[in-house]
Amino acid sequence: MYNNKTFLAIIPARGGSKRLPRKNILNLVGKPLIAWSIEAGLNSKYIDSVIVTSDSDEILDISKEFGSEIIKRPDELSSDTATSFDAIKHTIDNVEKYDYIVLLQPTSPLRTNIHIDESIELLSTKDADAIVSVSEMDHSPLWSNRLDDTLSMNGFLRDEVVNKRSQDLEKYYRLNGAIYICNSTKLLEEKSFFLKENTYAYKMDRKSSIDIDEEIDFKFAELIIKEKVNA
Repeated sequence: MYNNKTFLAIIPARGGSKRLPRKNILNLVGKPLIAWSIEAGLNSKYIDSVIVTSDSDEILDISKEFGSEIIKRPDELSSDTATSFDAIKHTIDNVEKYDYIVLLQPTSPLRTNIHIDESIELLSTKDADAIVSVSEMDHSPLWSNRLDDTLSMNGFLRDEVVNKRSQDLEKYYRLNGAIYICNSTKLLEEKSFFLKENTYAYKMDRKSSIDIDEEIDFKFAELIIKEKVNA
């Protein structure tokens, strides 16, 4: 609880993963990937409850071992066409009411309880309805464009970008998928954590923003965690 408002952290974790099989329970430096997000939520000063929603009994059993509450997701919410919102709404419909929902993707193991607490504090400071975590882009999108079948680069860069150094270009930020916080009522109304109005960004550093999608992301996260442990 923070400023008399309650916060429910929901961690959605499907059993199937095509690019990295059994991704959510792979051993990452001594514990399953999903455990990193569970512990971040449980260690938060403000999160009132942490729930893992999954179609996988194995994931649910492991999540329970690490202290999370669990909800079994029905088959119709476990297909490739089911959205994250569908799983979130199913969880909301099956628990007591909370003022805010905090979405913690299990693929962001370097997001910590400190990041969560800071984002909740920002929510209060801004009197916001939603907070979304972002990180600075590795490369400016001003240096990118589409290519057609001819591979011609005519007009690929705008004139104002040519011969500019990267440090001279305006900074751009991307959604990093680590933290989404939203007023429960607004979330159900708009069916999205990214509200049309009164949403603010919580900035995270790039190392903490690793989102594990493929094996290379997993290895990179492993390297950074080991580096921190040995520092």
